Amino acid sequence: MKKLRNHIVIAVIAFFIGFIMFPMANATSPEDNKIAGEAFLAENGKKPGIVTTASGLQYQILQEGSGASPKANDEVTVHYKGTTIDGKEFDSSYSHGAPATFPLNRVIPGWTEGVQLMKEGAKYRFFIPANLAYGERGAGSRIGPHSALIFDIELIKVN
Repeated sequence: MKKLRNHIVIAVIAFFIGFIMFPMANATSPEDNKIAGEAFLAENGKKPGIVTTASGLQYQILQEGSGASPKANDEVTVHYKGTTIDGKEFDSSYSHGAPATFPLNRVIPGWTEGVQLMKEGAKYRFFIPANLAYGERGAGSRIGPHSALIFDIELIKVN
């Protein structure tokens, strides 16, 4: 009985070590994120239809709008989808079932800059360098430190 208990204890410990260590073995470091983001943006900026601003923000116009353009202190209503540069979705208003409304000056700098380029009814894809996103801190478990991000944003209304 004692042998069986020892084997169970060893199996449980091995399971938890594997559960904890496996994600760590596959995780990228902040430096890896930074290098990958910079390389991605350098290549992406060469593609037709990609515009790069002075800050390094890149965007692609998917659909022009014809309404009002917001200012940094305006509140906006948008639909959005956010992914990492490897395509992993980390947030989406579409998944939540409703557009989001928020003050434009209370979001990441890449959003504040980019959404001001849009007019109501427009859909843009933004490629946001880490320094205009969550920088060295990252955000939660899905966005690592120094991660460049991609957002598809539809500007529904300037409130």
